[in-house]
Amino acid sequence: MPAVTIRNLTDATHRALKARAARHGRSTEAEIRHILEQAVRPTVGLGSQLADIGRKLKGVELKTHRDRAAVRPARFE
Repeated sequence: MPAVTIRNLTDATHRALKARAARHGRSTEAEIRHILEQAVRPTVGLGSQLADIGRKLKGVELKTHRDRAAVRPARFE
């Protein structure tokens, strides 16, 4: 597995990383790995977010009405 070395990190930043890791119950290395993974992971699309909300709510009933009238074709003149 690849390894990365970060040089010239300020003492204040290192202390903040250690404190953040402790709050999350992780080692400093695991916290840095988590931060980096979150930063480069692809974002979730809107459809996936809506599906997740539906799962958390255990489904949603939507009352819809479908217009069954015939659709006139478009005319390009």
